[in-house]
Amino acid sequence: MLARSMKRSTREDYRQRLLRVLRHLQTHLDEAVAPADLAAIACFSPHHFHRIFRGMVGESVMQHVRRLRLERAAIRLKHSDRPVTAIAFEAGYEAHEAFTRAFGERFGCSPSEFRSKNRAIEWPAAATPVHYREDGALGEFEPAIPPRGVAVEVRELPARRIAYVRHIGPYAGVGAAFEELMQWAGPRGIMAGDAAVLGRCHDDPEITSPERIRFDACVTVGPEVVGEGGIAIDELPGGPHATTLHRGPFETLGETYLALFGGWLPTSGRELRPGPCIERYLDDPESTPPEELETEIAVPLEPSDAEDLS
Repeated sequence: MLARSMKRSTREDYRQRLLRVLRHLQTHLDEAVAPADLAAIACFSPHHFHRIFRGMVGESVMQHVRRLRLERAAIRLKHSDRPVTAIAFEAGYEAHEAFTRAFGERFGCSPSEFRSKNRAIEWPAAATPVHYREDGALGEFEPAIPPRGVAVEVRELPARRIAYVRHIGPYAGVGAAFEELMQWAGPRGIMAGDAAVLGRCHDDPEITSPERIRFDACVTVGPEVVGEGGIAIDELPGGPHATTLHRGPFETLGETYLALFGGWLPTSGRELRPGPCIERYLDDPESTPPEELETEIAVPLEPSDAEDLS
């Protein structure tokens, strides 16, 4: 009974924290989006805020903002005689063609056709029932349900010493970093033991431009190993982590992250600790079909009261 009550209260707490962000976005649509400021409003770690928002709202921050701007544009088309080009600029589009294309994808007609229709505005379906309101008020917000659930286990992971090669750029290019790492580790016998092959994910690709994404290809090593050349040495902090198993190609890892952050976390009674997510690759992608690959995801958590007392 206590666990159920805690899960309900945690989910409500997360809902209220995101509600503050949604209200802020409603009334600041013309301002640049600052993820760190939004995270502070919600009292979430900036490192993980966007994944929580995406998981619980069902769309990214920028997808949400773009949709609200288009909905505001729709209201202005209906209730004013302002030029379409001015309304497009207010919605964040410098080119009339880009606005017309985005508006058509959302409302099924051009801005001019929409203005000429003699009927009330009906909002197309969205991931969340939160729509633009001129008074800034929100309708009822209920967190989106992720497309699938995941089995999550909270585990106390030890600190681990790693050798790594940093990749900066799109995730599609991380293979070169692993190749460099393995060419160094193989001749030194590092892979002959129980070394784990890991990925340290510093950035969320949904809010970080591809050319700025930082990813470390890692392998666990003993205290005697030293770095050289492009190989650096570091330590992964230990502590409680939410862990889950992703089955399938690396390209679909985002779906498992979404289920963890949007489904499990709000009912877990736990808070995330700032820091990178860690992926452990349990199969060799060179010899395992993509649909059979298994990847363990570990997300750092703040200690619970019980863990603090232990």
